[in-house]
Amino acid sequence: MLAQRANPAANRHGLTFWGQWVCGISLGSAVLCYLAISHFGEVPGEYRLLVALTVLGSVPAYMLLRVYHKRYSYLSGLLHLAAGWVTLLAGLAGILYISESNALFASRILLEWALLGFVVQAIAFMPLRYFAMLHARRLNRERTAIIIGTSPRAYELAQRLHASNRIPLVGMVPPTADQSTRDGRFPVLGNLPDLQAITEQHRVRRVYIAVTLEEMARIEQLYLGLLDMSVDVVWVPDFGRMPLLNQSIAQIDQLPVIYLNEAPLSSHPAAVFSKGLIDRTIAVLGLLALGPLLLATAIAVKLSSPGPVLFRQPRHGWNGEVIHIFKFRSMRVHHDGEVRQATRDDDRVTRVGRFIRRTSIDELPQLLNVLRGEMSLVGPRPHAVTHNQYYCDKILAYMARHRIKPGITGLAQVTGHRGETETLDKMQRRVEQDLAYINNWSLWLDIKILMRTPFSLFSRNIY
Repeated sequence: MLAQRANPAANRHGLTFWGQWVCGISLGSAVLCYLAISHFGEVPGEYRLLVALTVLGSVPAYMLLRVYHKRYSYLSGLLHLAAGWVTLLAGLAGILYISESNALFASRILLEWALLGFVVQAIAFMPLRYFAMLHARRLNRERTAIIIGTSPRAYELAQRLHASNRIPLVGMVPPTADQSTRDGRFPVLGNLPDLQAITEQHRVRRVYIAVTLEEMARIEQLYLGLLDMSVDVVWVPDFGRMPLLNQSIAQIDQLPVIYLNEAPLSSHPAAVFSKGLIDRTIAVLGLLALGPLLLATAIAVKLSSPGPVLFRQPRHGWNGEVIHIFKFRSMRVHHDGEVRQATRDDDRVTRVGRFIRRTSIDELPQLLNVLRGEMSLVGPRPHAVTHNQYYCDKILAYMARHRIKPGITGLAQVTGHRGETETLDKMQRRVEQDLAYINNWSLWLDIKILMRTPFSLFSRNIY
């Protein structure tokens, strides 16, 4: 994790880039298609190829010129966008010249596209940047924090956070019972044994550990306990005169902090905006494209046995909040009062249910949960609340898998860790895959998982 934080500025730029790039380049490509249709009545094959080259070429061109970097002002951002667009057009022109394909395209269409393509991207740039920054500020306001420690370094951190209005600070928790704070600005909230109750009562989303060198022995035990509390954990060490060599740190007003437990999506709010935008766009397209299949499945489920077509089941979502996911009913209605995993030859599963479970068609209504912002297309699969309660004290960092939105599919599912987990070891391996996804999230990883998901449907472990 620390190695991933070695260049936080680069990570923030990458996570900010994708959502705005999808919108901008989609609009630019749409302009080319519109101009072609206006001229020819359709989009000829050579223009479709040009759209594909535009999408592929825009990634290196826009990344090289740092288009959509969040530190730029509106004017500077537009200038970088113009530079990226010109670079892309120059590259495309070079390809057409080398391949001697210029004659295949109407010069008027290309000139109008060069101008209008930039105009639509520039128009979209302002609201996209505004909403991305607004979303980031809103998430920061919701990220209430506490500080564990009452050392001079802990007070320095509290004063800097308070002065910069960066994150709402609730108070401080002394590492030992005989310590107290210096004044009423940062009240004592309780002692370490009460930490879980404190985080729940004050809806704490971030915990800063700022203890002295003498108290550092507490950090490991303290951190392992915090893993299951759905909070970001940031260690602010008091290094004193200890030399640091090649350390992996971030900074708050030149104050070094080491991030121990923070997922890429929660550490960079723009990533939440980008991933959510892409998720909802694909969910809408998926519901439209799969409409006939969803309707046929609903009719088959209704005819298979008495009961509702859909059912809603409580699951833990992002940051441990309970959500209700939608699924096609695959079992006969039963009232045994116990939530049990489906097993091979489970007599509760209907004939239609067995098919839709094996093909994962029963999960498709969760596209509605994606539209509602409760789930993502890719992420750790949400388990039943009772299962979480069972495993949380048996598997280390089990609840840490909720540090990101749950998904319809995930890394565990495409690596063979789906289906029944009748042994603790199987659940442990699934959780390891979920945590690996959280620690290594990227848009490209999501794309690879979505591409691999259809092949995972042939697993023999699906009941």
